[in-house]
This record gives sequence, structure tokens and C-alpha cells, in this order.
Amino acid sequence: MRTGYTTGACATAAAKAATEALINQRRVSEVTIHLPIGRDASFAIVSCEIQPESCRCAVIKDAGDDPDVTNGAEIRAEVRWDNRTGIHLQGGEGVGVVTRPGLGLEVGGPAINPVPRRMITEAVTEAAGALLAERGLVVEISVPRGAELAKKTLNARLGIIGGLSILGTTGIVQPWSTAAWRASVEQAIDVAAANGQRHVVLTTGGRSEKFAMKILPLPEIAFVEMGIFTGTALRRCVAREIESVTLGGMVGKFAKLAQGHFQTHVAGNQVDPIFLAELAARAGAGPTVQEAIRTANTARHVQEIVLDAGVEGFFQVLTEEVAERSFAFVRGKLRVEAILFDFDGRVLGWAERHG
Repeated sequence: MRTGYTTGACATAAAKAATEALINQRRVSEVTIHLPIGRDASFAIVSCEIQPESCRCAVIKDAGDDPDVTNGAEIRAEVRWDNRTGIHLQGGEGVGVVTRPGLGLEVGGPAINPVPRRMITEAVTEAAGALLAERGLVVEISVPRGAELAKKTLNARLGIIGGLSILGTTGIVQPWSTAAWRASVEQAIDVAAANGQRHVVLTTGGRSEKFAMKILPLPEIAFVEMGIFTGTALRRCVAREIESVTLGGMVGKFAKLAQGHFQTHVAGNQVDPIFLAELAARAGAGPTVQEAIRTANTARHVQEIVLDAGVEGFFQVLTEEVAERSFAFVRGKLRVEAILFDFDGRVLGWAERHG
């Protein structure tokens, strides 16, 4: 699959091109920047508007084969002379404003992450050279339609208002990057902790999060959609001194967690029907039901078998296993609660484990 470039890399390219064009008063059609992963990349400059004291250049983001909401977005940088020496970075149209601590950025400042900040500063310094000792430069990054695109992200929940974040630690976007997904889970926990949340709700998906929100009276910032990264999320909660965690999910993911599989991607860990049959036996299921579970196709199929047989104690046993395994995973450093939902949001099991 084809890789792409981060918003941070695109902003850096636009800023370097605008600096070169401003200094030379000549249009730039292509620019090369150095990426944090140690290689160079070239970007086409799709527009270059030059004035005597300022220049604005733009790059179109290519996210490769990653399903990124910013793919195809225009990333602009306006560079203008300033009476102060040095480089002064600002956020313009479509770049979000940080309103909560926990992101490693100044509250009230633009949502331009540390690595892109460094990339932009280094690229502009390279282009401007010795001139920066005499005059400074303001670099303003903007993303037309950024506010609209941001509605498709979790920025508002993280306290980034009014636009997108300028992101990227390597400069490269990997298709379906699990590293980026994992980092977003950790960041959401960081923000919750930095804003005083001592109880965090970790859910395996969007539906289970919606169900949990209906029954748990906590602010939205306390809810984190952890996806497949249960272990990562639990470790982060311990590191950020969260006191209590609620795990919310449905039977498929809970069937894996109950066995101690804390990275629950379907390709990594399969649902074990033999294990689920053993849980059913503990809940009082007879031999016929146990055998039906052993030959079930999916965890959802197991749920149907159990419900048809009226062995609803199975779900409580399963949920208790999830709470117990998770509590052991964090070595008792968190109060752990687990809530199992059916596909319509009904609570099938609810268990708690604490020291």
C-alpha cells in the first residue's frame, strides 16, 4: 500500500517554499524538505502568491492509501517579515486552538504539535539563513475547510476547537497505521487525566461508547474509544495516575479479554469457543449447550446460543473474568469495572474488581 505525508510535513513544505519565494521574490513550484525519519521528500507547490513583505504558498496533502479525513486538503503557509528577530509560528484559518491541558501544547495556542513545530522552524531557518539575524519571520499555517474537516475527528473532545491539528512524528503516513491509532488512544487518556478525570471509560468501539455514555454520568472527556488497544490503554491509565477504569464492550472483544488477550485485533487473537464453553459450564449450562458453544462460528453466535438456552449467568461470568484479568494486568493499580452490552445496548453483565 502507498504511504503518504503528514499535515506537519505538508505545512513544513509550504512554509519553506513561502520563505524562499519571499526572500527571492520569485515563484517556487517545488520544494524539498528533510523528514524526521532521516530522508528527504519533495512537494509540488500548487499556489504561490508573492507580495513585497509576505508570501503564501500551498501544498495539497496526499495521505497515500490511508483513509485520512485530511487527504486532499490544502495546507497553506503564509510567511511575512517581522520587526522581531527569530521565527514566530501562528495558527490561521482551519487550525484548531488548544483549550485544555494534556496535549503538550500551550493552552490558547495553535494545535501544531511539537515535531511539526520543529520541522517548520528548521526548514524556514534553512531557507532564510543569515537574514534571520536582522529581521524575523512570522509563519502562519492555515487549512481552508479545516474547521469543517475537524468535525469528523475527535479534536473537540480533546479540547482542540475550531479546526484541525497539524500532526506527524515521522513526516510519513502509513496506511491504516496502528501506531497512529495507538498514539491517539494514549493522547485521549492524557487529556482526560490532565483535566482532572480520575475515572476513565475505555470502550472497544463507537457503539459500546454510546451505550456507556447513557448509563455512566461522566463528562465526555472521560470516554476513550480504545479499539483494540486495551493493554496500551490500561498501562497509560496507570502511568497517568487514573484511579478507576470502566471497560465497555460487546461479546466478541470481551471473549478475548477474558482470556487475557489485551491486544484484541481479529488477526492477532481468535475467539476460543472451547474457553467460552468452559465459562458456560461454570454458569450452569448443560452438556448440549456446551457442545453447541464449542462448535459456534463466532462470539455473537455463542451469545445467541446462550440466550436461546436461558443461561444468562454466562454473561456475568464472562464479565467477571474480564474485570479479574484486567485487574491482574495492571497489578491492582486501578479499580477495574467491566460492562458487557448486547448489540442494542442492554447490559448483559456488570462486574468490578478492586484491591
